[in-house]
Amino acid sequence: MEHNELLSIIEGMLFLSGDEGLTIKQISSVLQLSKKETIDCLDELIQIENEREIKGFELVNFGGVYKFATLSKHHEYYQRMVEQNENSLSNAALETLAIIAYNQPITRVHIEEIRGVGCDAMIRKLVAKALIKEVGREDTPGKPILYGVTDEFMDAFSLTSLDELPELKEMKENFDQDDIFNTKYTEDISEEQ
Repeated sequence: MEHNELLSIIEGMLFLSGDEGLTIKQISSVLQLSKKETIDCLDELIQIENEREIKGFELVNFGGVYKFATLSKHHEYYQRMVEQNENSLSNAALETLAIIAYNQPITRVHIEEIRGVGCDAMIRKLVAKALIKEVGREDTPGKPILYGVTDEFMDAFSLTSLDELPELKEMKENFDQDDIFNTKYTEDISEEQ
């Protein structure tokens, strides 16, 4: 495999890994590289990123986990963007929240399998709103984070127990008439903030 293609693959892998990032061991295992070859490639990618004139993110190493992160010098703009989007939940966020509520504890990968699309941004938004939280780690390779709903979720939807969630069969039959995550929640959260 050509060296530039190898760097491109690693960059794509890091992009796909999102907030969880990848370890040297994970990258070397997938690409069947030695630890040294993997470190050399990552160092080269970091150098390439540092030399770019225009960039909004950087490749970082936090405790042996490599991932992309936004530049801290732009924090105030990212904060404004997040605050503007905090007043309501999109349909995608509500869908992700429902999947977590019905399937907790659940990993990001499992949520994405159910939704059929990536959900990093949705999970970050739901964590930021304190509607979901990390409830542990799955005992599989990579120890992915398990997510569950919070007490704030229970309060927002006036639930005392997850047993009060409608049965999925019942919800499917009444979907057009009655939506569990109705607009009341969106209105309530807008008033709170």
